[in-house]
Amino acid sequence: MGLFTATLNALRSGLSKTRSSFTESIHALRGRTLDDETLDELEHLLITADVGMQTTNAIISDFKNAVAHGELKNRDLLELLEEKLLERLKGKDRSLASADNPPTTMLVAGVNGVGKTTSVAKISKALKDDGRSVLLAAADTFRAGAVSQLTTWAERLGIDIIKGEQGSDPAAVTFDAVVAAKARQVDVLLIDTAGRLHTQEPLMRQLEKIKQVTSKQIEDAPHEVLLVLDATQGQNTLAQAKKFAESVNVTGIFLSKLDGTARGGIVFAIEDETGIPVKLIGIGERPEDVEPFDPESFVQSLVDLGS
Repeated sequence: MGLFTATLNALRSGLSKTRSSFTESIHALRGRTLDDETLDELEHLLITADVGMQTTNAIISDFKNAVAHGELKNRDLLELLEEKLLERLKGKDRSLASADNPPTTMLVAGVNGVGKTTSVAKISKALKDDGRSVLLAAADTFRAGAVSQLTTWAERLGIDIIKGEQGSDPAAVTFDAVVAAKARQVDVLLIDTAGRLHTQEPLMRQLEKIKQVTSKQIEDAPHEVLLVLDATQGQNTLAQAKKFAESVNVTGIFLSKLDGTARGGIVFAIEDETGIPVKLIGIGERPEDVEPFDPESFVQSLVDLGS
């Protein structure tokens, strides 16, 4: 689904906190001799930005090898850094799934407080703006106010919603939504599930049940399983991603609140340590503040060779 348009200006604006800390600091290294002291400072900056040890160690190792082989005599440090960061993000399919026979079914999961329901609203708006018909399923019947929150978003965006009472069986709500989506011939069914800690086994099993309900009614469903992670939580997101992936075969990450953190480097840690591609990023509170994750634009906005 090519429904989003990544823009460098939007990313630069949304990543202002990361840029004000990381970008300004690495520019202070420009023009310096690439000795042990400079590499130590670069390593510290990468770790501080939550790039993660795996990515940081690989990049520092690459720099040391380049120095040893005389490959940096005519190379700018920041140009090489941009190149190495981009290499870490290449080669992944970041497109949203699209079923051959509608409805395309998307399941959205995540822990409480990560902005999951708001992220569902953002995806819904983007789909509708792209001319797709959308049906929402309010399968978060666990959290007080979750159904009403999604209902408010649905009314605001002019999108139909299938819902049940708080405390009702989310699998039953999902079943009703699947039946309705097929009967109405909608393009996309978007299922908002209960926020749950990755350590809550009963709720994790419930998520698996929701997945089974969709697969019995629609071939290959859910076609997309998006895990919403809060960028402001830093390294805590990794444990969440690994545990959710064990239960529901996560196909992509929606990284929310990227505008609210100075540690946008968490993107690298997530992908290096889980193998799950970041597909969407939230860079603001408005429904339209969502962008596809474009590695080249992201790295360019971080390193910013033109500044």
